[in-house]
Amino acid sequence: MIDLFAKPLGLLLKFVYDTSVSIGLDFKYLSAYAVAIIVATIIFKLLLLPLNIKQAKSMKNLQVVQPKLQELQKKYKNDPQTLNEKTLELYKQYNVNPLGGCLPLLIQFPILIAYFRVMQQPVKYVFGNQALFDQINKAFLWIKDIALQPTAIVNGVSNDLQIAGITIPIIAILSALTTYLSSKMMSAQNQQGSSGQNQQAQATQKTMTIVMPIMFLVFGYTYPVGFTLYWTVSNIFQIVQQYFTNKTIVNLKGESS
Repeated sequence: MIDLFAKPLGLLLKFVYDTSVSIGLDFKYLSAYAVAIIVATIIFKLLLLPLNIKQAKSMKNLQVVQPKLQELQKKYKNDPQTLNEKTLELYKQYNVNPLGGCLPLLIQFPILIAYFRVMQQPVKYVFGNQALFDQINKAFLWIKDIALQPTAIVNGVSNDLQIAGITIPIIAILSALTTYLSSKMMSAQNQQGSSGQNQQAQATQKTMTIVMPIMFLVFGYTYPVGFTLYWTVSNIFQIVQQYFTNKTIVNLKGESS
């Protein structure tokens, strides 16, 4: 099942890699392999951009209708059927899809799993030849080999930054920081103006804002740097997207049909 997503991703990475090499985008400290991961990540994020913008507008409208939704809940608290009908009418009036936020996540999750699989087995999914893969440049800035973990030893030195004999997984730390910022911005958007949001939902959001960065810090320390590079670039794109999306819909008062 995972191969259904991993194989197309591998083909895309190989295409971008070959293109990068052919136009000279293969430098000592920025390999064509790293460029391929970055470009492929941006391509996926751009493809999902319209869906994410639509989701953000729907979430904003959902926040706007919260007071009216609370009124309906009080008015029809003893009539669940009518409450359900009136709620659906309200959602339709304001173009709200309460499940709209699930679709981008459902699409992005297979991409995440595909990157994880491909970064663990790049020879199988991207290059098809172990000897070729062993020879190519796999550097990214201070990282010597993005196909290995940050703690790996490459030509006698640590793959990531090392101070006093201790490896400092900078790439993993960046992954955790960008995950935190992205989660924080998403949480702020969901809570803005949503006075009807229950305490349990708010507590869950706060917990995830803390748990997710820790989880990806561990992933960044133990998994190949290529996977962490993908996740960090994805987070940076998400942060920029979230910033401009918030700016765009900040004055939205609800899109009534």
